[in-house]
Amino acid sequence: MTQNTTPIRLAKYLAMTGLCSRRAVTRYIRDGHITIDGRLANHIDTVTLVECEMGISSQETLKFDGVLIQGVESKQYWMLNKSVGTDCRLLTDDPSSLLHLLPASPRLYPVGRLDKDSRGQLILTNDGELTQKLMHPDFGHSKTYYVQVDRDFDDTFLIKMAQGVSYRDVTTLPCKMTRLASDKFEIVLTQGLNRQIRRMSQTLGYKVVDLKRVSIQTLALGELSEGEMRQLSGSELSLLIDSCRPSNEG
Repeated sequence: MTQNTTPIRLAKYLAMTGLCSRRAVTRYIRDGHITIDGRLANHIDTVTLVECEMGISSQETLKFDGVLIQGVESKQYWMLNKSVGTDCRLLTDDPSSLLHLLPASPRLYPVGRLDKDSRGQLILTNDGELTQKLMHPDFGHSKTYYVQVDRDFDDTFLIKMAQGVSYRDVTTLPCKMTRLASDKFEIVLTQGLNRQIRRMSQTLGYKVVDLKRVSIQTLALGELSEGEMRQLSGSELSLLIDSCRPSNEG
């Protein structure tokens, strides 16, 4: 074990472990849920970090309502081919929840969501910084989907979808549309509105009957079988991280 002699604030460390957000940590400390070496923690407490086999831990013993708080795991990056019927919300009481497909360690979280009735590529990680960048609209990450609707469509439908569709109180950004069959198309979005493709199609008179995400940026689903997951390769991860750098960087 290698010790880092520079202490960090307790709240920052607890957020790093994935216990909860910094804001929630403040409440937990205030309400007496956190103990440090057997005593109630306070807001000015600090911890000393030590490197361990799984990543980073605190030298002090920290507990939440009497349960030991695990350390900060090393960063992990995985891809899952999600099946229809799997709910991306991590709910312990829901048998359809993605939570029940994930390993106990490392603790992985989905980057964004796919609707329960959609399938395809889902990135899983415990890297909160990368997750935030992948979901931030300023980076304009492209996501590609294969979509089937309930009947054949003409070229006017493709043009209207590509130009942007107005529904409720939004107008979608222009996107790239490609016909795959008489009732199937490929759509590339840089926007991530809730149920966007389904609502765009519905507004134009079509119902989506199958929706599959096949890529995010350069990261392709490939031949990964439905319901299976794998770690990202080094080259895949490098390209994904590069896509999150500001365009004015060298």
